[in-house]
Amino acid sequence: MNKHLQPIYDKLAADYPYQKEFLQAAYEILDSLGPVAEEHPEYVKEKVFERFVIPERIISFRVSYVDDKGEVQVNHGYRVQYNSAIGPYKGGLRFHPSVNESILKFLGLEQILKNSLTGLPMGGGKGGSDFDPKGKSDREVMAFCQAFMNELYRHIGDTTDVPAGDIGVGGREIGYLYGQYKKITNRVDGALTGKPLSFGGSLGRKEATGYGLCYFASRALDKMKGDSFKGKNVVISGSGNVAIYACEKTTELGGKVVAMSDSNGYVYDENGIDLDLVKQIKEVRRGRIKEYLEKYPAAQYVPDCKKIWTVKCDIALPCATQNELDIDGAKALVENGVIGVFEGANMPSTLEATHYFVEHKVLFGPAKAANAGGVAVSGLEMSQNAQHLSWSKKEVDARLKDIMENIFDRVYATATKYGDAYDLPKGANIAGFEKVAEAMLAQGVI
Repeated sequence: MNKHLQPIYDKLAADYPYQKEFLQAAYEILDSLGPVAEEHPEYVKEKVFERFVIPERIISFRVSYVDDKGEVQVNHGYRVQYNSAIGPYKGGLRFHPSVNESILKFLGLEQILKNSLTGLPMGGGKGGSDFDPKGKSDREVMAFCQAFMNELYRHIGDTTDVPAGDIGVGGREIGYLYGQYKKITNRVDGALTGKPLSFGGSLGRKEATGYGLCYFASRALDKMKGDSFKGKNVVISGSGNVAIYACEKTTELGGKVVAMSDSNGYVYDENGIDLDLVKQIKEVRRGRIKEYLEKYPAAQYVPDCKKIWTVKCDIALPCATQNELDIDGAKALVENGVIGVFEGANMPSTLEATHYFVEHKVLFGPAKAANAGGVAVSGLEMSQNAQHLSWSKKEVDARLKDIMENIFDRVYATATKYGDAYDLPKGANIAGFEKVAEAMLAQGVI
């Protein structure tokens, strides 16, 4: 790591030794910014790097609600408002038992760069709770969301901080959160995105991350390999919103998805995954992916989701969760001839796996660039809300495609400028950082 940046990381490691996800993200970003530190001594002098990796504020609060049994339940709530240099804080809320400060700081730090790359005026933030909506009734989810918003409303607004959905937070949760926000503030504004269409949501938002992932991948395949999705076997981890719509767009672009997974295992169907069935299982019945075999007994189910990377494929789209693709998975993919890996989840590849792909000249689209489609359309939703307009799905999709292709072009040009066209992670970090750093420098020490 660069001599100016190593002490910054060392202090983070000393201050937050147990925040492994945050330290992983911080190391990966700082390690790639060495050329920027050398080219811009003013960033070093004004401590821009130090200020960049430390959140502007972290809000932590208790969330108490009454469940269906009449018992009081208590959870932790958070909002990490990371960086507002280029616009209001923007980033999702995650409701999952794994949520803690480390995970939200890693997500928020990545979000700064992701939002910068979209070209839209959005800062970076993230939030959520260790509440698990799975297995809860609608009334319990509503009670929790209302209690969560009773604290959060003080810190958000359409020109201050605009949360959206993430894992465990879909249209149902956003609806309950927004309803409580309106009741408390007496405001109807764009303080939340990912809203249902009936009250300010954007057409195309549900599909945006998965579609955007494929638009980025398609551009990378074309520009760097003169290739496309056509005729390619594709493996997609996960079977949630991102994975489902990545599968849909992959098929539309001529690829064949042969495997998908959930947290229990994966299914392999050499004839191509029946996406309508997956939607029925996961979106309607909220069941497990192994139920796929009830209709297609010739398909294969393996009760180990990490082994999905042993399936031979041309393109891999990790769309489940952080650090799901480790060095063993990376080696298996490369050995089986993968040409492209594009991240649909947030930081799904370990640092070792990321370096392995870059070293072996695999097209590797890092999450902060490749999965920016969701926040891009959230930004478009903010614009529609501000103008009291609603754009057609075709118009939103065209804007999304343009944004994702522009992201690839910026990342690829930056990676090439700094010596390795295949080091797209470095290209994404530098391209995203430079815009934020210039804004921070121009605004003074605040």
